[in-house]
Amino acid sequence: MTVTIDGIPCACEAGEYLLDIAARNGVTIPSLCHHGGLPGQGCCRVCIVEVEQGGWKNIVAACIYPVERECAVFTKSERVIRQRGMVLSLLRAAAPESAEVARLCEVYDAPEYERFVKKPKERCILCGLCAKACQSLGTGAIVTVNRGVEKAVSTPYDEPSAVCAGCKSCAEVCPTGAVEVIEDGINRTIWGKSFPLKKCGGCGALTGTLAELERAADKAGAEIPALCNRCKQKSMSDVLASTYGW
Repeated sequence: MTVTIDGIPCACEAGEYLLDIAARNGVTIPSLCHHGGLPGQGCCRVCIVEVEQGGWKNIVAACIYPVERECAVFTKSERVIRQRGMVLSLLRAAAPESAEVARLCEVYDAPEYERFVKKPKERCILCGLCAKACQSLGTGAIVTVNRGVEKAVSTPYDEPSAVCAGCKSCAEVCPTGAVEVIEDGINRTIWGKSFPLKKCGGCGALTGTLAELERAADKAGAEIPALCNRCKQKSMSDVLASTYGW
């Protein structure tokens, strides 16, 4: 099947999401809440495009829009530019401290609206990627709390989580840098809790927090490894070389 994106014919399979089809064909559609390992968000609406199909035109979120039949897609139509500018302006007001939101506002020329009141010292756009990443690991240490304008992502009751292992997967997927992580070479502090760091016994590289390594070892029914993967491979190569005289 073929869809046309900004005049470019793009081959695809039925059910593929527009954002993935565009990316595979070199067409840039901006997005904040989308992550390859955590699909199905559709929260930020930055990836909106206009789809023309059967004589109708609709604005859809490209990251969650599955293509079922041939259609024409426009990523820079007048409607898309206007609505994306509005979305980015709202996100800028919600997260004025986010460098990534500011960058997208500049790239896509988002207008300034005086009626959008900015939240001071805020970076979170409530995309939910951090909580979804935590849940996918089977931890669930962070969740969405409160409602309305007070809605936020935090640990339950804003207390240090008993199940958080300090893996910082939440920070890795956050598109706006809203999850604060502090490391001093000895400890990692995240979500109001400090975790001792573990280093490779061979090269000294950081392998993670002691808590996350203990959890992984417990699930695997093994001991906490003393070496990082690179040093383990080197050690194995040295053993083979010694054994077989390489």
